[in-house]
Amino acid sequence: MPGLTFDKRELGNLEYSLQREMLATDRRGGYMSTTIVGCNTRKYHGLIVAPIDMTEEAYVLLSSLDETIVQHDQSFNLALHRFRGVYEPRGHKYITDFEYTPCPTITYRVGGVILKKELLWIHKRTHLMIRYTLVDAHSETTLRLRPFLAFRNKHALSKANMYANVRSYPIKNGVKNRLYDGFPWLHMQLSKDDAQFVPAPDWYYDFEYQKEIERGYEGHEDLLTTGYFEMKIQKGESIIFSASVDEMASSEDIVKAFDASIARRTHKIDFRSCLHHSARQFIIRRPGDRTEVVAGYPWYGVAGRSTFISLPGLTLEQGYKEDCIAVLDTMVGDMHNGDFAGSASAEVAADAPLWFFWTLQQLESHIGGKAVWERYGAAMKSILAAYRSGFFGGCVALHENGLVWASREGYALSWMNSVMNGVPQTPRAGYTVELNALWYNAVCYALELAKKCGDKAFVEEWKALPKRTQKSFVEKFYLAEEGYLADYVDMRCANKSIRCNQIIACGLPYRMLDEHQMVNVLLTVRQHLLTPHGLRSLSPEDPMFESTYKENPIEQEAASKNGAVWVWPLMFYFECAFALEGSRFLAKANDLYEAYDDYIQTYCIGSVAEYYDANPPFAPRGAISQAWSVAALLYLKQLIEKQEAEAAKAAKRTAAKAKKESKNSKK
Repeated sequence: MPGLTFDKRELGNLEYSLQREMLATDRRGGYMSTTIVGCNTRKYHGLIVAPIDMTEEAYVLLSSLDETIVQHDQSFNLALHRFRGVYEPRGHKYITDFEYTPCPTITYRVGGVILKKELLWIHKRTHLMIRYTLVDAHSETTLRLRPFLAFRNKHALSKANMYANVRSYPIKNGVKNRLYDGFPWLHMQLSKDDAQFVPAPDWYYDFEYQKEIERGYEGHEDLLTTGYFEMKIQKGESIIFSASVDEMASSEDIVKAFDASIARRTHKIDFRSCLHHSARQFIIRRPGDRTEVVAGYPWYGVAGRSTFISLPGLTLEQGYKEDCIAVLDTMVGDMHNGDFAGSASAEVAADAPLWFFWTLQQLESHIGGKAVWERYGAAMKSILAAYRSGFFGGCVALHENGLVWASREGYALSWMNSVMNGVPQTPRAGYTVELNALWYNAVCYALELAKKCGDKAFVEEWKALPKRTQKSFVEKFYLAEEGYLADYVDMRCANKSIRCNQIIACGLPYRMLDEHQMVNVLLTVRQHLLTPHGLRSLSPEDPMFESTYKENPIEQEAASKNGAVWVWPLMFYFECAFALEGSRFLAKANDLYEAYDDYIQTYCIGSVAEYYDANPPFAPRGAISQAWSVAALLYLKQLIEKQEAEAAKAAKRTAAKAKKESKNSKK
């Protein structure tokens, strides 16, 4: 599959360029993100967005940096901003090229001047570097750089005020700024020793972020500039701008840091290498020897359910079992009384602890079942015991029929967890289909490992449960006349909405349905939910179905779980289809996987969106780069390759058998 390509003729077309965003992370919670023409369209965009303390919260320190070329006393501002319906300046008209690998690179042409700009976000540090190279010029040229500062939480917006410290403090080859107490100093330096900083503090008002307004949120901000850098630049010369919470000692150190970092960058040459690069961006290492998974950029933090679902695809597909173990160890270290902490707790995410077992099942092929049980057996046993005892006064608990009940006032406890103004947008109180499929899978897997490792007491305690769970599950969930699984069952009846959740029950390692029932579910999902870009969250024939993206947050949340297409359930669709159809499903599987190649060219370059519209053209929505979406595609590729290998072996055996029979017939 081809790598990333961009239409150079369309770079000056804002309908094209503003729909393409770039993201680079520092692998510890910070990132750089903007559009490919440098115009911020979200409050979450910025050149330096990073944590400033021990929490997950990230802050926009450096919002943007304007570049101006000066020749013959004429100034050409290369920047692009939007102010309340007006674009000014309009530097995008000078852009002639954009490349993504090994780092985002923009080329500008102003008359006879050609300037190349390379943006490099340094790993494991809060540090942005931008290298400017004057490729061509026929007259004396001056480069002017004006930084715009925000110093605010990424979820907030900055407004002009009298409390900001507008003063710039001189340091080696630059200045440092700190707008408010409690923030770190931002050190802005240049690799050119004779560059000058001209103090000129001023507020610029009403930067407009269109994407926030489209999402139904406030989208206007005031930003502070404390001055600008100015320097002569010669043809063929490169000058590096460095912005960091740590001061660089010298211009030589700036150059060395840039060269060393860019030399280590991988080249995103094709679809899979883009996915690999994106996958690595979600794994972050925090102080205190914590390794975690960011659920999505730019607005999500760490989420327990997403962590477990994403981990195999993000780590194991690339052979990073150590990263997988480090994340699991971090989460297990936070456990108390058989429950995970925070967003992984069963009290707020009833199924989250059970996804832990599925992650371990994927890890087993890399470290062995005995190692899994020795390392995580105690946690597995404590989780199962906690479900049996019940969470939060029995809101989530194992019932006598062997099924797990989940219902809590004001909460949506499944992954369809949208809540607006205290009201769940997709209430699924009762026995939910995927929760109980995960429960059965967890108990069966724990029993399997316990038997292998000689834990007779645990086996004796739990061995009778799976049969009871399976019997109750089939009785309550399988709709024989309709030929699919109910979405959830409450005290009154079974909810017959056709949702993607049911495919999880057919794609886990331990399944409660027979082959005939699985075939019926697969056919129903294929008929109602399958699209070229994932599974719809609800059948189009359902009265609650929402086909398009809505204009306000409440409607958006409702649509996201009532029709929108999600990528990650495809993992279980593929597992089910391969189990039932074998190599006959390979062609369809490859088509579904390869369809995403077009999508990594838009929205977030080189990554995959949170979800998509329910109907063509399946526009990307939500977070621009989502962990379980990227992880799912890598997981799908693994399944495809595994099936292709099995098909190749089968073909080889068939050929050998035919050859042998041919020889025998000649005899």
